[in-house]
Amino acid sequence: MKSILILAILMIPVISDAQLTNNKSNMERNKEVIRKLYEESLNKRNMALLSDFISEDYIGVQGKKGAAGFEENVTPLIKAFPDMQWEIKDLIGEGNKVVVRWKLHGTHTASFRNIAATGKLITNDGIGIYELNDGKVTDTYILTDRLGFQQELEVLPLDLTLLARKSGKDNVRFIDKFLVPANAKNEFYERVRINRNFIKQLPGFIEDAAYERTDENGNLICITVALWENAAALNKAKEAVQAEYKKQGVDMPAMLKRLNVIADRGVYSKLDDY
Repeated sequence: MKSILILAILMIPVISDAQLTNNKSNMERNKEVIRKLYEESLNKRNMALLSDFISEDYIGVQGKKGAAGFEENVTPLIKAFPDMQWEIKDLIGEGNKVVVRWKLHGTHTASFRNIAATGKLITNDGIGIYELNDGKVTDTYILTDRLGFQQELEVLPLDLTLLARKSGKDNVRFIDKFLVPANAKNEFYERVRINRNFIKQLPGFIEDAAYERTDENGNLICITVALWENAAALNKAKEAVQAEYKKQGVDMPAMLKRLNVIADRGVYSKLDDY
């Protein structure tokens, strides 16, 4: 029995130092391939080098094979962010795979995935897992911070709870429209600024916006829109505003009359279907 056990142990394949060295050498070679892919090809926009790093067996998301399949994945990003650079933060090899963690830097100067150019400089994190065979990439798995990307471009707000609050079924909009004589603009603007800063601190406030244009006579037409969680929040806000006017000694109706400002204001609900 003992002899059989010894024989079985002797039959277990032994990994030689040469094999270990060779495996390590292959991992280092694969890591260098990925490093050059980013630093020599992508960052320097030398797409002719892609065939040195990408296998003919590689298949892109649109079905193209080889270097062309890989290039079509990054071309839209480079067109939208012409100064885009991939900064390698980590490069790890294991077996025939390489994991790379990068940080993107680029300026959004052209449309990307239906997002119009914003001119914003973005910084975004990503991770890629590359599988290689004979020193060339055969498969990839890419994971990027898409949420952070859209927040940096201001497609989505930093505070995602704002989206839920803005879509509340009880939301109401208080809209003011003012016709302001040209000689009253400065005083009117100052009061609007004070009021907007005040209401932003009140419970139930979600967001506001102001729009303006000048008519053919040089008069200002100004529209302000304040979004509130519900009618109750708006009513309490109105009470708070009146209390603040009293505290400041401001008679708003008298001020508007003195400045010859014509105001039209009211509560509006969003019209979804018509």
